Amino acid sequence: MQYDAIIIGGGPGGTAAARILAAGGKKVAVIEEKHWGGTCLNCGCIPTKLLLGAVTPKSQLHALARQRLAGGEIVVDFAALRSRVSRFLKGSSQVLAKSLTEAGIDLRNGRGVCVGQGLVSFQADGTEERLQADAIILAGGSRNAVFSGMAPDDEAVLDSTGALALADVPESLIIVGAGAIGLELGDFYAALGTKVTMVEAAPHIAPSEDPDIAAELERAITKAGRTCISGVKAVSLATRDGQARLELEDGRVLTAQKALVAIGRAPNTKDLDCEKAGCARDRRGFVVVDAALQAATTVYAVGDINGRTLLAHAAEHQGTYVARRLLGEETGPYVPGPVPACIYGGVEVMRVGETAKALAAAGRRVSVSAVPLSLNAIAQAGGNASGLVKVVWDGEDMAGIAAVGHGVSHLVTVAQLLLAGRYTPERLHEVMFAHPTLDEIVPMAIRAPRKPVAAQ
Repeated sequence: MQYDAIIIGGGPGGTAAARILAAGGKKVAVIEEKHWGGTCLNCGCIPTKLLLGAVTPKSQLHALARQRLAGGEIVVDFAALRSRVSRFLKGSSQVLAKSLTEAGIDLRNGRGVCVGQGLVSFQADGTEERLQADAIILAGGSRNAVFSGMAPDDEAVLDSTGALALADVPESLIIVGAGAIGLELGDFYAALGTKVTMVEAAPHIAPSEDPDIAAELERAITKAGRTCISGVKAVSLATRDGQARLELEDGRVLTAQKALVAIGRAPNTKDLDCEKAGCARDRRGFVVVDAALQAATTVYAVGDINGRTLLAHAAEHQGTYVARRLLGEETGPYVPGPVPACIYGGVEVMRVGETAKALAAAGRRVSVSAVPLSLNAIAQAGGNASGLVKVVWDGEDMAGIAAVGHGVSHLVTVAQLLLAGRYTPERLHEVMFAHPTLDEIVPMAIRAPRKPVAAQ
């Protein structure tokens, strides 16, 4: 069968591209092997946020209780919560598939494999069909990375999918990897009473963030009862006598009822055969793309599979660009602008744009302006006003905005708009910030005195 475009992968990147192409009059097929909506909807971002949403009020109540302003107890029904999450995910995936079908897109449940230029093998239920297209978009996403000696065994050692599917709350949990996935799941289970130990090989938790942001986050979660071990590599992790046993490089041995391996993502390219379509992969398996996200003649790769930015909204943004390019509405290179990212939980991290450490390492003239979150009335009203908001400057240009504290994920869009608009302290009068809001802490940080940052 002939199509204008075949998209392999039904996650945010693939479905965004499909909708735009179909609206532009193109005949489109989307091939999805597992579940419509991809990892984000089914076993990643969305279920994690639904879990965190159920326990976040507990952290706010505890903050108010420490100030002797409120008391009581919030009890989460874990079984009921798991049931609600399951129903929501199933329903959302079905609604997504239905909406794509109604948009005139041909949905195919099965496996897509490249077999030549403009040619895809669709495999389902033991059968194979050859599909042809003028363009192919690879949007297969990523999976949990597996390292030697650290492989999940679905007993005591789990990946993030397994941790989201636990039927009971574990008494203790070791989390190897203190990036967004590990921190968020650690926050959830700690709120339910699990003894959580975070282990990170990098010098500090949240390794993609600046040290001051990470230090503030570590202070908060340590105060809440979690243990953080950083700067030490894990040697081995396995189930022993029904328990997870973790051996560290310094000789320490940790045990817990369960362990979560959250040390990165790997692209879903192993059996894609994208080389047959003219594509190349790097040493980690990601599809190599050019400035227009093109991997070969008539082949594009968007989202996690190209390794540029492993975030669902980045995949959607890239998918939109490629679709517009195929429709002739985009002619220049792909320019994402400042990319937003958040870590959610009782204490959150938000960042848009560059970190100070990355710019300093590149030899740039870096400075930072910052203000404590305690200056904001809305932050104070919630009972926990610890944290900060900072702006990273590259010379006289604003290059990044970051924050750590309760509820700071809500600052991500205003930060992105101010950064993308290249606002300066002198231009801030062009925007009227409502008072009192959490948002108004951002212009305060922009106007704050700057301190130079040296390369570490």
